[in-house]
Amino acid sequence: MNGEIGVLLVSGSVRRGSVNEAVLETVAAIAPAGVTGVVFQGIGALPLFNPDLDREPLPEAVVRLRAAIATADAILFSTPEYGGMMSGALKNLLEWTIGGVEITDKPTGWINPSTNPAGARATYDGLRVVLEYTGASLVPDACIAAPVDRSVIDAAGLVTDESWRLRALAALEALVAATPAA
Repeated sequence: MNGEIGVLLVSGSVRRGSVNEAVLETVAAIAPAGVTGVVFQGIGALPLFNPDLDREPLPEAVVRLRAAIATADAILFSTPEYGGMMSGALKNLLEWTIGGVEITDKPTGWINPSTNPAGARATYDGLRVVLEYTGASLVPDACIAAPVDRSVIDAAGLVTDESWRLRALAALEALVAATPAA
């Protein structure tokens, strides 16, 4: 990622203009010098996980996913809650990481933007379980709840609330500090 520390930003939403997309685009925009945030755009193109397909030649969308993870120094997630759990699209993406080793020991975090009173707790508890199963290295200070109301997302799709941005930046900095490149 151009000699800088690269952070792969993964949204569990396939919907354009989602709060999760705004969270990750904002993280990319506020990344400090020397850090590049790259938003993964291929979640909707991934085939449903099938162990029979998890062998050479891999589906092209899976090759792109695994390459994006392999070249990143760290990963940051943000996902909506659907039916009390993480989105099926994100669970599918994570299932494709189990057959590869790219995510093993990769510094990983998340920003939970839920404004729901329960705070999407089950979703992020489930995300923790799956990420631990994949061998990702969870960075506690990079796993935060930082609610985002749609009213603080501007026309460019970025979160404008300054206190929220400072919290997101602190999480990103904690994630970056956990990378071997730091």
